Amino acid sequence: MKTLVITGGTDGMGRALARTYLDRGDTVVVVGRDARKAPPGAVSIPADLSLISENRRVIEEINGRFDAVDALVLCARYFRTSRYVTAEGLEGTFALDYLSRFLLSHGLREPGLIVNVSGPGQPDGRIHWDDLMLERGYDGMTAQFQAGKANDLLGVAFAGREGRTRYVLIHPGGVATSVAGQYDATTAPHAEALKRYGMPVEEGIKPIVARIDDPPVEPLTAFVRDRRIGLDLPSFDRRPAERLHRLTLKLIGSREEPI
Repeated sequence: MKTLVITGGTDGMGRALARTYLDRGDTVVVVGRDARKAPPGAVSIPADLSLISENRRVIEEINGRFDAVDALVLCARYFRTSRYVTAEGLEGTFALDYLSRFLLSHGLREPGLIVNVSGPGQPDGRIHWDDLMLERGYDGMTAQFQAGKANDLLGVAFAGREGRTRYVLIHPGGVATSVAGQYDATTAPHAEALKRYGMPVEEGIKPIVARIDDPPVEPLTAFVRDRRIGLDLPSFDRRPAERLHRLTLKLIGSREEPI
């Protein structure tokens, strides 16, 4: 019997993963905005994961209720064509797609496995070191690519620290989910095409299930579906990973590993 925590577990692949493990009799904690959409039988923790304060509340609740977590699966994301600033003053995509994953990765009590569902190894995108909140020239795709790159570096920095947790970065491919987001006339057709032509959710989650059921032995691995990506790519450079780690700790107001 496993205990799993799944963010974005009220919709799309996150919800399908939750149902898969609930059907096996495992304990599944689902974190999402709308508790009414949580799969029956799941432990539901409603939260706005774009807020640092909400992530910390979720971490405290999970650590208080469970002695151990076997797997943390990070699926929550939301596309925004227009720049959005959270109540804490952070750019919304960076806050939800990266900062939440950073906080939960470091904050939960040493899960056995972390699966970060992102887009590892992508050549597009970069970290905007002098403008992390993209105050100048925001674009929805630029924000998503920066968050994807940041998650690669999160995996590298996390795996470089001592601990038993294995960290997996995985791109599941084009999956026909609800593609949650705020789209304009340019980006909406791409979202609709993915809904129409993407692979079914049940197919899309298979490589994620495979990693949860049979985790790699290495501290860090990266996959596009079932294909391993070499960690010698620029996306996995340790120097910018440590630089981003330090900047992130400063950004969230912490001098230590966050909880």
